[in-house]
Amino acid sequence: VQLQAFGGGLVQAGGSLRLSCAASGSFFSINAVAWYRQAPGKQREWVATITKNGLTNYAASLKGRFTISRDNAKNTGYLHMNNLKPEDTAVYYCKLTPDGSWGQGTLVTVSS
Repeated sequence: VQLQAFGGGLVQAGGSLRLSCAASGSFFSINAVAWYRQAPGKQREWVATITKNGLTNYAASLKGRFTISRDNAKNTGYLHMNNLKPEDTAVYYCKLTPDGSWGQGTLVTVSS
């Protein structure tokens, strides 16, 4: 499965973005979709996961501002980010599990 993450960009603090993770192939619906992020000079960290059945889980520090979703008909996962803060600046990656495929990452920059 090939993944393409997109939707990043420059946004002011307090703004919103929706990231997309588009998958090729026919196995998207049987995989969980996870989002990770890596800020400059920091290790990659897990953000959220949505299972094949739609169950969601979030990093505690982000719950309430970020929402993960999926559209199996479009082979696409989403990360809705609200009330963005400068510390959310990072490259955001998506991953399918158990497939193991990673998207190439999309940069989110939040200005103060």
